[in-house]
Formats: sequence, C-alpha cells, structure tokens
Amino acid sequence: MKLNNKIAVITGGNSGIGLATAKELKRLGARVVIVGRNPEAVATAALEIGGDTLGVTADVGRVADLDRAFAEVREKAGRVDILFVNAGIGKFLPVGETTEAVFDEITNINFKGAYFTIHRALPLMPDGASIVLTSTVAVHFGMPGASIYAAGKAALNSLAKTLAIELAGRRIRVNVISPGPISTPIFGKMGMDKETLDQVAAGILAGVPLKRFGTSEEIAKTVAFLASDDASFVTGQELVADGGMSQF
Repeated sequence: MKLNNKIAVITGGNSGIGLATAKELKRLGARVVIVGRNPEAVATAALEIGGDTLGVTADVGRVADLDRAFAEVREKAGRVDILFVNAGIGKFLPVGETTEAVFDEITNINFKGAYFTIHRALPLMPDGASIVLTSTVAVHFGMPGASIYAAGKAALNSLAKTLAIELAGRRIRVNVISPGPISTPIFGKMGMDKETLDQVAAGILAGVPLKRFGTSEEIAKTVAFLASDDASFVTGQELVADGGMSQF
C-alpha cells in the first residue's frame, strides 16, 4: 500500500490506460479521482474502480470545465498528491487533408488541455507531489498521418522538462510515460474500418521486437512507479514502454 493516503487525479480515467491506472493506484492505496468528458462513462468507471472513487465530468479542452473540476476536487478530496495527465485523442490524417477544425480539436485536448490541467492542479499540490504525462513513442520517428498528434505529444515532452526545473524547489517531480502500441479503445475511434485497422495493426506489429501490443495494465504499473516514492530521484525524464519499437 505504498500510495496509502495519497490523492490521485487521473484525466481520461474512464477507459484504456487511464482506467487501468486508476485501478492500479487504488490497489496501491490511493484515493482516486477520475476526470472524463462522458458523464455516463465516468460514473460507470467510478463504480468499476470502487471504494471512494470520485468521478468528475469535464472536457479538459475547456479551461472553464477544468476550473469546475478542480473546484470539486478541492471540495471533496482537498489536494492532489499525484496528477496523471492522460486525457488525449488521436485522429490521423495526411497534412494535405487536415482541417483547422481537426487541428484545434486535437491540440485543445492533447496540449492545451494538458497544460491547463497542470496549471489548475498546482494550487492543490503539496510539496513532494508527482506529475506524470502521457506522451507517445511516435515522437521518436516519423509516422504518416500523425503530424498533429505527434507534434502535440512532443510538446508535452518538452513541457515536462521545463516544469521539472520550475517545480524542483517544491520537490514536485514531473515525468513522461511514452507508450508504444497498446490495445486501447483509441484504436476503435480512428475512423477506420476493420480491414484497414487490421492492416495498420499488422504493420505496427512488424516493427515491435516483442511481437505484440502492450496492455493498459502494463502501462499502469509503469505510471505507478513514476508516481510513487520508488522514483523519488527521477524527474524530467521520459520512460518509453514500447516493446522495443523505438530501437529500430
């Protein structure tokens, strides 16, 4: 129970990596707060996680929503010891087919949302707290169709380094987890039919030395390490969990 008495806030906590991490942090003793856009999904996930889990509905791409969300966190939990900035979306289009609306949608959630999630959480974070951001292995190589997605995630990697320095005086550690291909619901939201998705998956697997997709539970354990005192001397770092994919 190494996270006993800790308050952990997880954005995008109602599915995929966020949900798996919420369960793992709760297993380790933390009280969990999940934040998501869909009220029904958030409520269902909170029940699934169990215990005194708090579900908060907010669109992280809207700063006003974040203000309401962290006001609720302050009222019902009091502080934020662990902040897992995980909410994100993926839409993949060639540059020539990308619209301003798609650019704004992805950037508002993946970068602006992450930035202001941290901004609004900081007043509730005690000295010695921990921040973990979800990036992607795609920042380390070119991936067709991922120009906005990968660039926004690369911005998070840069942000983590800056914040690690800015917050070092308060002993708040800031780190990044960069997953490789993980079996999560995001694949089903990419706007591709099953045949195309299967082709994409096969192409991805060809570049993974371990020859499989990772699981959300594997990433959750990595996040738990970065969030805990086991990583007390680790800050400003990126931990890549990709089955060896980035080594090619």
